[in-house]
Amino acid sequence: MKRRTFVQAGLGLFTMSLMGSTAYSQDKKQISWWYETAAPENQEFLKTLLVNPFNEAHPDEQLTIDFRGSELDKQLRVAMLSGSGPDVVYTAGPSYVASMAQAGQLLPLDDFAASLGWNDRILPVFLELGKYNGKLYALPKTYETLGLFFNKTLFAANGWAPPKTIAEFETLAEAMKAKNIVPFAAGNADWRPTNEHYVSIILNSIAGPDNMYKALKGEIPWTAEPFVTAIDTLNKWWQAGYFGPNYFSLTGEQAFAQVATGQAGMAPTGTWNFTNVPRYFPQNNAEPGFVGFPSAEGVPYPIYALGIGSTFSIAATSQNPEGAAAVIDYVFSDKFYGDMNTVWQGEWNTPLRDLSKVSVGAEVLPLYTETMKSLAESVNANQYGYTTWTFLPPATDTYLVSGIEEIWLGKLTTADFLAKLDETFKQEQSEGKVPAIPARA
Repeated sequence: MKRRTFVQAGLGLFTMSLMGSTAYSQDKKQISWWYETAAPENQEFLKTLLVNPFNEAHPDEQLTIDFRGSELDKQLRVAMLSGSGPDVVYTAGPSYVASMAQAGQLLPLDDFAASLGWNDRILPVFLELGKYNGKLYALPKTYETLGLFFNKTLFAANGWAPPKTIAEFETLAEAMKAKNIVPFAAGNADWRPTNEHYVSIILNSIAGPDNMYKALKGEIPWTAEPFVTAIDTLNKWWQAGYFGPNYFSLTGEQAFAQVATGQAGMAPTGTWNFTNVPRYFPQNNAEPGFVGFPSAEGVPYPIYALGIGSTFSIAATSQNPEGAAAVIDYVFSDKFYGDMNTVWQGEWNTPLRDLSKVSVGAEVLPLYTETMKSLAESVNANQYGYTTWTFLPPATDTYLVSGIEEIWLGKLTTADFLAKLDETFKQEQSEGKVPAIPARA
């Protein structure tokens, strides 16, 4: 969700809405959906590929999408408390779903899942992630992972190879610094939770997914040695200048562009940035690459941290839950998957079980389809990790985002950070706010 969007300054998107081509009528059943920020071309894709065809196929319904920008999370929380939220509830991930479900703000989706065939159409692990107390409350809009984008053209010119181990990675980063190339293309000016992308990477690639699973299940504390090593390593990279001098002033998109120009060497980020590849790499005559992030000794390579970028739910107060369910059902159709992934990669990788009937355009970057295939294979092989925004409860996740900055800025020690993280997690665990953690084979 907003973890992967980029605020387009001056576009005045926050109160804009998309309506279908049919005329507005009070006789139609209204379906409201609040969305995050989207670039103008992506707003048009939503209109032409979702809103218009849905309204044409459902003449008694009227779907509208309101773009709420970077304030969506805050506005949604306030609206849900007062019962005035949208019909289609679009959240930043399962950690938000658990607290909303606990508060009775969401409608159980089990009946819709059975009648509309979602149980057969969607990968089982993602159905489990949308459950709270045994009931289904959310479906994922997209599943994603974290890894290492890089400039193949730059690497070839310098005789570099993508690193597979932490030692190789650090050696490469130092070589980049020696050439005045920033090792990490990184910036959080438009979205502070960008911080947790890097925390998720090191918790999985250094502490390891098995330890992550144990901590999420409450079997080991977050103060355990593997997590100390991971956070210390991330802080070492910050202090060594791997993030460059402008982390707090660059937006995510501005930072990613620096990989294409060769100002930065690598971008440890998520697959949502595939949407930015065609914007920057061709014009810089550069070829993009994407691989798993390097792993520490004893941790398999590659580990793809599994994330749900955003989720769909239905408000308990919705006056048209059947219409909201029909919209969600349309998003999970083979046609919509193919059409939207042809024009907007990285944001609409819905977890369909069977993609054999899906057709995407020939212009789609092969690297994208290869990466999505690798992610699916990793999930099936149980070789996946855990993104913090998907698997941590909300207060724990919020603290992680702010706390890591305090470590970087020398205001907090790793020990104190992890102690507070562990304390917050245990409190939320006792309150039943930890998202569902599927069993690990």
